[in-house]
Amino acid sequence: MTNYALASSTWDDNEYSAIQRVIDSDMFTMGKEVAQYEKDFSEFFGSKYTLMVSSGSTANLLMIAALFFTKNEALKLKRGDEIIVPAVSWSTTYFPLQQYGIKVKFVDIDRNTLNMDLDKLEAAITDNTRAILSVNLLGNPNDYARMNKIIAGRDIFILEDNCESMGATLNDKQAGTFGVMGTYSSFFSHHIATMEGGCIVTDDEELYHILLCIRAHGWTRNLPKFNEVSGEKSDDPFEESFKFMLPGYNARPLEMSGALGIEQLKKLPSFIKIRRDNAKLFQELFENHPYLSIQKETGSSSWFGFSLIIKENAPYNRAELVKLLTKNGIECRPIVTGNFLKNTEVLEYFDYEVSGTLEASEYLDKHGLFVGNHQNEIEKEIKLLAKILNEDK
Repeated sequence: MTNYALASSTWDDNEYSAIQRVIDSDMFTMGKEVAQYEKDFSEFFGSKYTLMVSSGSTANLLMIAALFFTKNEALKLKRGDEIIVPAVSWSTTYFPLQQYGIKVKFVDIDRNTLNMDLDKLEAAITDNTRAILSVNLLGNPNDYARMNKIIAGRDIFILEDNCESMGATLNDKQAGTFGVMGTYSSFFSHHIATMEGGCIVTDDEELYHILLCIRAHGWTRNLPKFNEVSGEKSDDPFEESFKFMLPGYNARPLEMSGALGIEQLKKLPSFIKIRRDNAKLFQELFENHPYLSIQKETGSSSWFGFSLIIKENAPYNRAELVKLLTKNGIECRPIVTGNFLKNTEVLEYFDYEVSGTLEASEYLDKHGLFVGNHQNEIEKEIKLLAKILNEDK
């Protein structure tokens, strides 16, 4: 019995026709549909360049990798460099840093916004800090105005993991476009769904050319005639077909995912509006709850889901709350990974340190959960949740 699911499909005949269009073309690997989606994505989010990849996770991987190959000394990373991250995020925010030998410095979150605590971020910065990998959690953008003030005058740049926050804005600027690069995910439960898929956006042409190269084997084939990786390509396609310049991957998306993205992106404004309408009701019903606290919005959240953190005075614990919700057919999950530092086994592979203490991350890890938001109206589901959770008031 499911009365309130975590996510639901948003496909209709437009998406199924897009899939059929690809089938009819007999071209299933990355092609013109992906290229059109990238163009549409850049126009929608106001970024010069977009690269579609196989997932949000590979988007994060290529974002970090590209910084090892840039000729721009202001952005170039090397093994041992220090990058600051929040202690609460998805695992593949962190793994590319470990895989490229970065020293990871974990900072606590703000218990209200669930994003990085900016006071603790400021205290964590040292002369060794090269970048901040910010994470916009559950649809909520960071306060980038303040973050930029914190790093002003320092040789530090910002990267964005925006995989949970497509469509969020801060001062009318799209989340994901505040840093040197930003990443997005279009997995099923996210704001748009392309089966699997992700994107990287940037305004930096050299980084874009590096991304084009390392997305597909490190070869030059997908680069423009004049580019920032190989210079000028040969006019002989045979000569260029297997010319390798950088140690790359195969993170290419499927043509079906690109075709789906074209259709889903058209719907994104209405999806975001509905999610915000759902959130308005959620906020009205829960902002003054005696035993539960909810996420405080920064800018205009795109409301990936609705967090619930049990207050210290609550007459129940999380296990009891999960049992109650499950009994009533309401699906719930931990808030992302919770405090990632609890994963001691995988952290054995990391070069890392913790700046200060992690009270908020640890509290969220033990007392937090989230329920879903949808691209369709869920008034009935939210009111059911409120009814169940208000019985103990």
